[in-house]
Amino acid sequence: MNRGTVVNGAEAPDRVDGHRPLWVVPHEVPAIVPLPSRSTEPRWVGVYRWAAVGGDLLAAMFGVSVALLTRFGYHVGSSYLVVSSLLPLAWIGVVALSKGYDSRYFGAGPDEFRSLLRSGVGLTALVAMTSYVTKTEIARGFVVLAIPVLVLSALLLRYGLRKDLHRHRVRGRCMHRVLVVGRSGPAATLCEHLESRPTDGFRVVATCRPRGDQHVAAESGPLQPEELDEPDILAAADRHAVEVVAIATDPELAGQSLRRLSWALEQRGIELIVSPGIIEVAGPRISIRPVAGLSLLHLERPSVSGGPHLMKAVFDRVVALGIVLLLSPLLIGLAIAVKLTSPGPILFRQQRVGRAGVEFTMLKFRSMYSDAEARLGDLYSLSDGNGVIFKMRDDPRMTPLGKWIRRFSLDELPQLFNVVRGDMSLVGPRPPLAEEVALYAADDSRRMLVKPGMTGLWQVSGRSDLSWDESVRLDLRYVDNWSMTLDLLILWKTVRAVIYGAGAY
Repeated sequence: MNRGTVVNGAEAPDRVDGHRPLWVVPHEVPAIVPLPSRSTEPRWVGVYRWAAVGGDLLAAMFGVSVALLTRFGYHVGSSYLVVSSLLPLAWIGVVALSKGYDSRYFGAGPDEFRSLLRSGVGLTALVAMTSYVTKTEIARGFVVLAIPVLVLSALLLRYGLRKDLHRHRVRGRCMHRVLVVGRSGPAATLCEHLESRPTDGFRVVATCRPRGDQHVAAESGPLQPEELDEPDILAAADRHAVEVVAIATDPELAGQSLRRLSWALEQRGIELIVSPGIIEVAGPRISIRPVAGLSLLHLERPSVSGGPHLMKAVFDRVVALGIVLLLSPLLIGLAIAVKLTSPGPILFRQQRVGRAGVEFTMLKFRSMYSDAEARLGDLYSLSDGNGVIFKMRDDPRMTPLGKWIRRFSLDELPQLFNVVRGDMSLVGPRPPLAEEVALYAADDSRRMLVKPGMTGLWQVSGRSDLSWDESVRLDLRYVDNWSMTLDLLILWKTVRAVIYGAGAY
């Protein structure tokens, strides 16, 4: 492209890399948070890294101490004292090799925790190989106890450190300054997603858009276009002292142009991230495959059947049966309390729609008076729900005991029997009513590819406080990105959601 572009009344030549100069549009930044000038590495990154190293060292010392006291008591040989001294240092080295101290993973995503788990496996292999090569006899009981305790302690300490970082980020601190580059629509979408979760640590301070973008003229508010001195991305990055440049999908900024940009940003110590425009798809389903000199983005098909889901079915039934046996005194006590506090059946039975549209009878402890269904029509206009699901914060049909058991989701415990029977899973989309399914759009029906669950992303993200669109989006995200790791994470977060009772009514 040979024509020039007018910048501040003068004609600016085109970039030598061949793509058009871009406008820089300042982005709204909270005035209460001072913005630091860019350096090779922000101060908080170093603080977090050293805190992580200290936590890992403390975890290693704790794991070794527990193993020594358990295995040998207070009579420890000199050889084990040497091993115990070297093991914490070896642990720090293995974590570093597994990128456990890489600032890209601080506070966001599961890679920070995965690196610790990989390090545990690596340290076990290292100890075994060292013992074999040096012909040193190391008691298996010592290794089997020391390393698991070490890894578990490191995970807990890193989790606490991450939660502390999240608290700072919610207040606007410890953030990465981001310059978003792309056309109006994709750039706005990328800005929205980056700022929707402040705990991920991205704050958009400016956007860069093509000067010929017609949508820019229609913008209003904090994104009003403004001509600045910088005619290109690099000048904008320098001016705004950014640490990350995020490229929204733009066919004009690809190939060799993007390659040169990455080189220039690398020299400045600025990280480059590129959004492919794919939403609600988790990392495990995305891989890069080199083909004919190109890096092609490959999306794996979501796992909705076969071996993984057979494993999920077995896991659900075994765990649900175990919970039933463990909580049997509580279940019996709740059943007696429901029977004694109000007339009517102990269990509330309702037809719900399961996988592939098959209906089943869902069980719950009755939390309402027996005539609740008959009184529903008079209360529809007072619904606090999301327009599709009827909910009321102070439902007059609820019994005094019902309000309490709903507060802690105890009314849903009989659904464990649905899980044992195979109608439901421990984790999955919310089990819908037939009238709700009748209102589904084409995309919504994708929720029916898996069994509904006692808990899910909707349960740990607000429950009844969510809008209908948010509930559907979370259920579709779960279907598209299911894994056993995700199930375990949701089960862990469900405990906290139930204790706090957020969105439960």
